[in-house]
Amino acid sequence: MRRNDIHKVMIIGSGPIIIGQACEFDYSGTQACKALRKLGYEIVLVNSNPATIMTDPETADATYIEPLNVERLTQIIEKERPDALLPNLGGQSGLNLCSELAAAGVLDKYNVKVIGVQVDAIERGEDRIEFKHTMDSLGIEMARSEVAYSVDEALAIADKLGYPVVLRPAYTMGGAGGGLVYNTEELKTVCARGLQASLVGQVLVEESILGWEELELEVVRDAKNNLITVCFIENIDPLGVHTGDSFCSAPMLTISEEVQKRLQEKSYKIVEAIQVIGGTNVQWAHDPKTDRDIVIEINPRTSRSSALASKATGFPIALVSAMLASGLTLDEIPCGKYGTLDKYVPDGDYVVIKFARWAFEKFKGAQDKLGTQMKAVGEVMSIGKTYKEAFQKAIRSLETGRYGLGFAKDFNSKSKTELLKMLHTPTSERQFIMYEALRKGATVDELFELTKIKHYFIEQMKELVEEEEELLAHKGQVPPVEVLRQAKLDGFSDRYLGQILEVSEAEIREARCAAGIVEEWEGVHVSGTEDAAYYYSSYHITEKSKVNNDRPKIMILGGGPNRIGQGIEFDYCCVHAAIALKELGFETIIVNCNPETVSTDYDTSDKLYFEPLTLEDVLSIHEKEKPVGVIAQFGGQTPLNLASDLKKYGVNILGTTPETIDMAEDRDLFREMMDKLEIPMPESGMAVTVEDALEIAGRIGYPVMVRPSYVLGGRGMEVVHDDEALTFYMKQAVGVTPDRPILIDRFLHHATECEADAISDGENVFVPAVMEHIELAGVHSGDSACILPSKNLTEEQIATIKDYTRRIAKTMHVVGLMNMQYAIEDGKVYVLEANPRASRTVPLVSKVCNIKMVKLATEIMTAHLTGRPSPVPALTEKKFAHYGVKEAVFPFNMFQEVDPLLGPEMRSTGEVLGMSADFGEAFYKAQEATQTKLPTEGTVLISVNDRDKDEVEEVARGFSECGFSIVATGRTYEKIVNAGIPATKISKIDEGRPNVLDAITNKEIALIVNTPIGKKGATDDSYIRKAAVKGKIPYMTTMAAAKATVEAIKAIKKHGVLGVKSLQEFHSEIR
Repeated sequence: MRRNDIHKVMIIGSGPIIIGQACEFDYSGTQACKALRKLGYEIVLVNSNPATIMTDPETADATYIEPLNVERLTQIIEKERPDALLPNLGGQSGLNLCSELAAAGVLDKYNVKVIGVQVDAIERGEDRIEFKHTMDSLGIEMARSEVAYSVDEALAIADKLGYPVVLRPAYTMGGAGGGLVYNTEELKTVCARGLQASLVGQVLVEESILGWEELELEVVRDAKNNLITVCFIENIDPLGVHTGDSFCSAPMLTISEEVQKRLQEKSYKIVEAIQVIGGTNVQWAHDPKTDRDIVIEINPRTSRSSALASKATGFPIALVSAMLASGLTLDEIPCGKYGTLDKYVPDGDYVVIKFARWAFEKFKGAQDKLGTQMKAVGEVMSIGKTYKEAFQKAIRSLETGRYGLGFAKDFNSKSKTELLKMLHTPTSERQFIMYEALRKGATVDELFELTKIKHYFIEQMKELVEEEEELLAHKGQVPPVEVLRQAKLDGFSDRYLGQILEVSEAEIREARCAAGIVEEWEGVHVSGTEDAAYYYSSYHITEKSKVNNDRPKIMILGGGPNRIGQGIEFDYCCVHAAIALKELGFETIIVNCNPETVSTDYDTSDKLYFEPLTLEDVLSIHEKEKPVGVIAQFGGQTPLNLASDLKKYGVNILGTTPETIDMAEDRDLFREMMDKLEIPMPESGMAVTVEDALEIAGRIGYPVMVRPSYVLGGRGMEVVHDDEALTFYMKQAVGVTPDRPILIDRFLHHATECEADAISDGENVFVPAVMEHIELAGVHSGDSACILPSKNLTEEQIATIKDYTRRIAKTMHVVGLMNMQYAIEDGKVYVLEANPRASRTVPLVSKVCNIKMVKLATEIMTAHLTGRPSPVPALTEKKFAHYGVKEAVFPFNMFQEVDPLLGPEMRSTGEVLGMSADFGEAFYKAQEATQTKLPTEGTVLISVNDRDKDEVEEVARGFSECGFSIVATGRTYEKIVNAGIPATKISKIDEGRPNVLDAITNKEIALIVNTPIGKKGATDDSYIRKAAVKGKIPYMTTMAAAKATVEAIKAIKKHGVLGVKSLQEFHSEIR
């Protein structure tokens, strides 16, 4: 029964997107808000991540975009006085905060009940010792292990168990701080890191179970102890690879019925003992040799796997968990397929595959190696009738430029021996290497010995290789109908067949359609609903699924897998487009393949197709549904890359035309237009050869900014200082062709970068606000902290930026959204680039300025269909009583070997927002939200390059006035002391001991300002920045950030404790 003793519920979000905690928690949190509001509860939501649907002012009754820590949550609880707290939908962050609030006595003081998962249950599930006691009492075996609180204890335990051993810190996630160690030296390093990463300084040392099968069960329990298993997931990669990086299938394909039953019984025992209400993920290891089962761990919360399980089975775990937390039970929730949910069993007749997406190419010096620490930044899910079909669909969903398994990189040119050698350690390329090894004659047994991937999966792959070899006999022509039909049944894509047979994709497509080989779709029923479903395609299905034609339809193309440069912000735009289109009376169709997102939630759109975003798949759906238009400008680069091809096939692309988007990418055409409008741009050129490049650089002068065309997130962008470096870059560049040249621009020195987002109907253009970047030009806009509305620009500069933006949007006939990037050098505004599409700043501007950008853009794009007037002329400039500061969050802690420098290539995985009436306070909150709180006292280390020496005096004086003591190196020290500011000199690493590194390691330093020396020193002082990341010390690598830091610390010292304020309150003060 629904509980009536509570009325107001607080939900904790998971904060910024980091590796191991991605947008699946936006999906679960948004679902929970929906469920609880439907049941009539008032919701208070707290999350520091502005790029989420859950932080929209409409999702909850009071929305706090505040740092996630005990202090802030206490202030919010004191102000809002919720009756209950729901902690198990905000990932690991949510659970940890709930435990900390309980321990600090805050929940008791304000009489807040915890619903869903009890505080003691979090301990039983998360605390390694408690969990072990519970398992012993149930007679369930765990890996042999002991807990260590120091490195010495860990060494003693490891001697007893025998190496290799696995280290797992308590209360962490994504395997952070842990790892597999083979000797005492490795153990010392990893254990020290793990003790520091753990909330309670506790690390588990356990026997290695490498190579066992890793299996997961997703279990749901209610207050009456009804238990159901939503999904059985088999990790195809054996133990040793973190589940977040593992390639998985659901249902289990090689595990006997008997083992599945046994694991289910044991999982039920565990969940019952720990007393979780809602979803729990139970991870098992099974040794096929001895038939031993070992429970690895449980997550008493919705997790990455539960998002996958929800999308794989159609059972909305988070939604149901929230309903169960409110007191309802499974037998009270009706379901069209099973009567009530307590009768649910997973019985889909299809195969689901999950494959991860990595970002190793973004981090110079990072090793492509998979282990017990998660490295993936996103994932795709595909559904097919057979393993082969689903597997090949997953590969083409990844958008890595590969449409099949063969001929990746240079693997095909290597010998069998070389390929087998590459398989000794798991990497992100493992499946592609195995494919070529099989082609070169490797046996299934040889591959099994190296990878411990089960024989069944390798045999399936071998059959694909054999089928591909037969196909290659038809090179240069379209294969016979029967051969083509079999290839399509086994999941080979048109594009891949075209590539290997050296014919065009269009020829394959025509031959296929002529022979009647077409895909059909089947629905996955959504549990807990009458007859809702979402759809997947297969060439095995013959029955036609039905189509509604009672309203005009519009199709939205999603963003595909999360990756650096294209994340949750684009999903945010797609979801808002779907909501707006529903209000306008259209039927909405979403196509996407990312299981973590809100856009792939069954009720975001009227019809969801869980399909890869490739020409073949999108065109098939288009032919079936016949929508009046398709929206491609909200899903980031993914749908834009398809737009012109779709248009060739007669698809009506709504909004800005694909031609305009291409024109903005073509530097020559764009520059011509800027010249016509008399708008300045930095001097530049396009080069295909080394000679071209050197000639251009000679003409415009170094330093220059180089980058490839048609990329998102600054892939391959660099600042180059001389001929030698430029020659090296051009030789390294891959895939440069006359129609995809390298772009070279003069690098603006010491310029302030800014951006403006615009809403345009082709005639009228509105710019809500201009954002000012804190980092100077040269740092990618996705990585720079930024201030909205701008703070240091003159009124004249803002007017110029708005004027340029309006003229450009109008000349380019932009219909929908546009993002403009500018740089101001010596007071002059230059245009850097125009992106006539939704950009990653849309959710940020929408929230800070209280303007529904996507909704307005959608109304404009459909105006010719609805006959409604354009909303743009009615928009007016607003006065803001607050500043929003966005700060980026980086995964450098997962890539310890990488120099954490900011540059033109984007490396952040997520972002946070700090809001306040005072800029200093907003900046302070943004830093606090990234979990590196600025200190208000202590010692600051300053070591800057010669270019920044002029500004060092101002920064040092600021810190000195705030009461910090200053230590500085070499010439920086002289400059500070000469200005009459007290400071102590400290040695660099090559100048004797005690040096900078000793001081950082001994925790004597509270804050670091260190700007790299540019060309030479980008390596020789990186140890300072790496040490800062390791020691979790706030560090600034630009003078601009250092100045903002001084301002923030001054604000805190002046005002003392900062208050909290909901988004709704901020919005009510905008005039």
